[in-house]
Amino acid sequence: MSDQAAYLRKMELLRERVPSFREYPFNLDAVHALKTIEFHPKVTFFVGENGVGKSTLIEAVAVALGFNPEGGTINFTFETARTHSELSHYLRPVRGPQRPKDGFFFRAESYYNLATNIDEMDREPSYSAPIIDSYGGRSLHEQSHGESFFATFLHRFGGKGLYVMDEPEAALSPSRQMAMLARMHRLVGLHSQFIIATHSPILMAYPDAWIYQLNAEGIQRVAWQETDHYIITKQFLNNHDRMLGELLADNDG
Repeated sequence: MSDQAAYLRKMELLRERVPSFREYPFNLDAVHALKTIEFHPKVTFFVGENGVGKSTLIEAVAVALGFNPEGGTINFTFETARTHSELSHYLRPVRGPQRPKDGFFFRAESYYNLATNIDEMDREPSYSAPIIDSYGGRSLHEQSHGESFFATFLHRFGGKGLYVMDEPEAALSPSRQMAMLARMHRLVGLHSQFIIATHSPILMAYPDAWIYQLNAEGIQRVAWQETDHYIITKQFLNNHDRMLGELLADNDG
């Protein structure tokens, strides 16, 4: 995919409409400084410490595109708790010339609710095929958390899609995260675009991806090797004895 072929080119914050930058979610460091975020036509990552606004931002991007705040396709409308912010009302998506044939908002923290909703809909009388058939044919609740996550990536994501994902690595082992990288690459080859909030340095390693690091200074685009996740993980693996000694000594004291 070229830049012109991206399904979502950028997202603009309508700053003139924001009621107050002193109130949540506009007081978050990453949102306070936000004007425009441009997206890679293949893979874009949001990374940063807990609490900087990654999930708030990725949720707002998804909702601004028409997805259900708790996850799923455009057609999912279930709601178990109204907890999403109003940020999406102040975002304007700038789309590319092509429209995706598929789309999904994957949200780790509400994935249980999504799986429950699928089971509930499949229990209702219908002349169409069961929804779970698109997820591998086996109830997501009958699988381990990691297996059910991967079933969605493997079976439900079909290509020519725009996939927004919030911490998809949450239930995946390192080997499964590498398998997810391979699956992403396959889907990118089928003209898909991914926008992902993550803590995983394995996923961030996807070649040529754009990585936005969210911190107190706002949002900066960085290289994989410049992310805190890469630096800290590398330091720990290369100097684990010394770092463990320092960490445990501090706790003992």
